[in-house]
Amino acid sequence: MPGTLFVVATPIGNLEDLSPRAARVLRECDLIYAEDTRRAHVLMQHVGADTRVVSMFDGNEAARSQELGALLAADKRVCVISDAGTPGVSDPGERAVRAAIAAGARVEVIPGPVAAIAALIGSGLSSARFVFLGFPPRDDGPRRQLVGTLRGEIATMLFYEAPDRVAATLAALRDGLGDDRAACVSRELTKVYEEHVRGTLGELAARFGEAAPRGECTIVVAGGVAAAVEIDLEAEVRRLLAEGASARDVAARLVVVTGKPRRQLYQLALALERERERGEP
Repeated sequence: MPGTLFVVATPIGNLEDLSPRAARVLRECDLIYAEDTRRAHVLMQHVGADTRVVSMFDGNEAARSQELGALLAADKRVCVISDAGTPGVSDPGERAVRAAIAAGARVEVIPGPVAAIAALIGSGLSSARFVFLGFPPRDDGPRRQLVGTLRGEIATMLFYEAPDRVAATLAALRDGLGDDRAACVSRELTKVYEEHVRGTLGELAARFGEAAPRGECTIVVAGGVAAAVEIDLEAEVRRLLAEGASARDVAARLVVVTGKPRRQLYQLALALERERERGEP
C-alpha cells in the first residue's frame, strides 16, 4: 500500500501555535520536505524531533515532488512544511500533493495558523465573503491591471505583500478602488509586535508611502457595494486625450480602472490620438 503525505501547517510567528497533532507527526514521519531547512530545524528542536529534513522550494519543487512520489509509493510517511503557514498557500506544496495523488497515497492536511485569516479577523472588515489573492505582481503594470479586474469585486479581498512593496500596492489599490475604501494592513502576526493598521486606502497609502512597514504584511480591503459601472472605453480615451493626456498617460490611468492590458490601452489611445492629429471625427 502507498504511504501517506502529511501537509503540515506551521506557526507564522509564535511557536506555541503548533498543534500537538502536528508536533507528533513531525516526530513520527520518515522524512520532512521543508521550504527553509534552517527554520525547519528550529521547529524540529522545539518539538524534540530528529527526523531528516530536505529542502523543497520553488526552484526544485518539481524534481523533489517526483522523488516524494516514489517514497510514497514505497509506503513511506512523508511531511511537507513551508517557511510558515500552510504549504500550497502562496508557498510550495501543490506539486507535492499532486504527486501523492498520482501515487495513490493518502493525503492528510494538518491545519494551523494562516496569516490571511488572522488578518481578516483582526481587520474588523466583513468575513461573510472573502477572496484570497496571494502576492500581487511585482511590476507596476500587471499589478494595476489586476486591481482593475477587482473593481466589481464585492467580497473582502486579502493580499500578501513584502514590506518594500506595500506602498506601491496600496497606491494601486487606492487609484483603482478609491481613496475612501476601507482597508487594513496587518504585520508581524502572532509575534511580539503584531499590528493592525486600519483606515482608508488613501490614508494607508499616504502612511506607508512615507515609511515602509517592517515584517511580512497582509493587506485586507473591503469589497465594493455593487458591480463596477461599465465605461465606454473609446469615449473615455477620447476625453482624456482632449484634456491633454498623452497616449502613454491614458494607458497608465485606464489600466487600473478597466483591468485591460496596458499595451492594448496604449495602442487604442495611440490610434485615437493619431485620428485627432489628422482631424478625423
